[in-house]
Amino acid sequence: MCHSSDLIFRLIGPVSKHPLPCRMESSCLDLALEGERLCKTGDYQAGVSFFESAIQVGTEDLQILSAIYSQLGNAYFHLQEYNKALEYHRHDLTLTRTIGDEVGEAKASGNLGNTLKLLGRYDEAVVCCQRHLDITRAIYDKVGQARALYNFGNVYHSKGKSICWTGAEPGEFSEEARIALRKAAQYYEANLCLVTELGDRAAQGRTYGNLGNTYYLLGDFENAVAAHEKRLFIAKEFGDKSAERRAHCNLGNAHIFLKQFDVAAGHYKTLQLARLLKDRAVEAQACYSLGNTYTLLQDYERAIDYHLKHLVIAQDLKDRVGEGRAYWSLGNAHTALGNHEQAMYFAEKHLEIAKETGDKSGEATARMNLSDLRLAVGLKSNPNFHPYLFRNTNANSSALAEAYQGYPSLPGKSALCYFMPDQFILTFLNPGTRDTIGDDGFFDLLSRFQGNRLDDQRCTLDGHTISEHEKPSQDPGHFLELLASSQARRLDDQRVSLTPFPGLRVNTSNHAEKPEGDDVFFDMLVKCQGSRLNDQRCAAPPSTAKASTVPDEDFFSLILRSQSNRMEEQRVPAPPGINQYKPG
Repeated sequence: MCHSSDLIFRLIGPVSKHPLPCRMESSCLDLALEGERLCKTGDYQAGVSFFESAIQVGTEDLQILSAIYSQLGNAYFHLQEYNKALEYHRHDLTLTRTIGDEVGEAKASGNLGNTLKLLGRYDEAVVCCQRHLDITRAIYDKVGQARALYNFGNVYHSKGKSICWTGAEPGEFSEEARIALRKAAQYYEANLCLVTELGDRAAQGRTYGNLGNTYYLLGDFENAVAAHEKRLFIAKEFGDKSAERRAHCNLGNAHIFLKQFDVAAGHYKTLQLARLLKDRAVEAQACYSLGNTYTLLQDYERAIDYHLKHLVIAQDLKDRVGEGRAYWSLGNAHTALGNHEQAMYFAEKHLEIAKETGDKSGEATARMNLSDLRLAVGLKSNPNFHPYLFRNTNANSSALAEAYQGYPSLPGKSALCYFMPDQFILTFLNPGTRDTIGDDGFFDLLSRFQGNRLDDQRCTLDGHTISEHEKPSQDPGHFLELLASSQARRLDDQRVSLTPFPGLRVNTSNHAEKPEGDDVFFDMLVKCQGSRLNDQRCAAPPSTAKASTVPDEDFFSLILRSQSNRMEEQRVPAPPGINQYKPG
C-alpha cells in the first residue's frame, strides 16, 4: 500500500506522542492523529478504532477526511479485511476527484487497485493502475510513475499465477497465463529503468526479486538466476538478511530446474541465516529443501539426515502438515535405499497425518505407497521372486542407526528401491530406466505448480504499494441494471444530499450549488455504484492449510499432486506368473 500516514502530518504538523485521555471529548483531527500513531506502531486494530471514532465526530476539512479514508483503508488492508479496505479507498477516490486533488487521486487509485488485486479482481485493478500511471505521467512525477509500473507488474504477476493454478494439466500452461506473466515482466523492466535513473537501490532490489519470480514461472530459469543474483547482491549491500535468504531460496529453486543440483544445494544452505533471524520455521524449510536436493543427487543418507532435522522442528512447532511431508520424504529416501520396512513405517505415519489434516491427495499417495511396499515384501518372500525385477541401490545403511535415536523402534531393512512416487524421481535421474513423464514433462510439472510462493518469495513493499480506481463491469446489461436501480431510488437521488461522505460535516451556509446537466447524471451513477458495494465485492481468497516448516516451492509435493490421477499406470507391474500380494 502507498503511504498515506504522512498526509495528516503535512496538513497539521507533528503527531502527539501520547494517547488521548478521552475520545469523546476529542476533535476529529485529534482522533485521526492518534489512529495514525497507533498504525505506525503496528497496532492497526486500535488505529481503526480511533479512525472510525474520528469519522463519527466528523470534519468540514475535505483534505483531512481524505487522509482519514486513505489511512483507514490501509489499516483494514493490513488486517486483511479487504472489503472494508475497498469501501474506504472508494470513498477516498471519489472525494479526491470531487476536490480536484490529482496527487490524492493517484494514491487513492493505487490503494484501491492493490485491494482489488488481493480480491482477485484483476481487470478492475488494471484500470486503477492505468489511471495511476496516467496521472503521474501528466504531472511529471517519476517516483509515482515507478510505483504505478511496479504495481502494474504485481497485478499481472498475480493474474498469471491465478490462471496457472486453476487445474490445468502439466504441460498445458495456458497462453492467457503466459501473456499475463510476459506483461508483468515488461512492467517490472520499465520500473527498473526508472528506479535505476532515480538511483533508488532498495526499489531496484524489490523489482529484481519479483522479475526473477516472473521469469521463473515463465520457465526462463537462466534469466531468473540473473535477476535473483542481482537481488542477492543488493540485499547484501543493505544488510537485509531476510531478503538475502529469500534470494538464496529462489536461486536454489531455479538451479534445480537447470539440473544444477550441487549449486542449488549451496544456495539452500541458508541455515546460518535462519539462525541469525531466529526463525526455526525458516531453518526447517532449509532442511527440507536440502533433503529434497540430496534426493535428486541420489545422496539418500544425507537426504535422510536433513529430513529428520526437518521432522524434529516440525514436531516442536506442532506443524502437522510439515510433519507429514517429512514422513513422506523419509519414506521415499528409505525406499531408494531398499529399506522397505522402514519406508512402510514412515508411509503409515504419512497416511495417519494425511487423514488428520484432510489431505486427500496425500492420503491416496500414502495408501498407494503402502500397497506397493507390501507387494514388494510379498514378492521377496515368494519363491518365484525374480532377482532382477527391482534395482537395489544400497541394501546396507549402517550410518542410519544413529539418526533414529529417540524415535520409535523401526523394523529391519529390506531390498527394494523402485516404486511410485520414487519411480518418478529415479527415472528422471536415470535415463536408462523407464521414464513415465520425460524430462520436459518434469520441468513443465515443476514450473506449473509453484503457485503458493508469495509470502516468502515476494519482495517486501515497505508500505509502498500502489494501485488504482475500480473498473465498472463491461457487461452491457450492467448499464441497464444501473439505470433500473437508480430509477427505483429516484426520490432519494433527486434530493440534495448535504453529507455524501461519511464523517463530512457540511456548513449549510456555504453549501455549493447543485451541479446541473451531465454532472447530475454522473453524480447519480456514482451514488448508485456506492450503494452496490456488496453486490460488486467478491469473497477474499480462501485460506488453506499450510505447513510453516515446508517452503512453498515444495517440488516433491507438487509431483504428488500431479501424480494423483496417474497412480495405476505408474505402478511397477509384476512379471507374469507371479502371485501378487493383495493388501487387506
